[in-house]
Amino acid sequence: VQLQASGGGLVQAGGSLRLSCAASGRTFSSYFMAWFRQAPGKERESVAGISRSGGTTYYADSMKGRFTISRDNAKNTVYLQVNGLKPEDTAVYYCAASRFGSDYDDVSRMNYWGKGTLVTVSS
Repeated sequence: VQLQASGGGLVQAGGSLRLSCAASGRTFSSYFMAWFRQAPGKERESVAGISRSGGTTYYADSMKGRFTISRDNAKNTVYLQVNGLKPEDTAVYYCAASRFGSDYDDVSRMNYWGKGTLVTVSS
């Protein structure tokens, strides 16, 4: 599966963004999906994950409250809504797909990665 993330940009602190990740192929619903982010000079970190049906969501502890992951299997798309953006949210946001696992916080379990979309939050 090929993944294409979009929706990033420059936003002021306190603003919101909705990131999208479009997947190719007919088997999108068979993939566990996740969002990660990587800030300049830092390691890639988990943001959120969502089950294949969309019925269960997972969030890294530090991401709970301002981030919402969702998916539309009919559109082969996973979303990440981010509210109350802070300068420390500045990062490249990546979507990822896992064929067999459900470990939203384990980069090694992801089989496919999108190229990422840059989010820059100004203070």
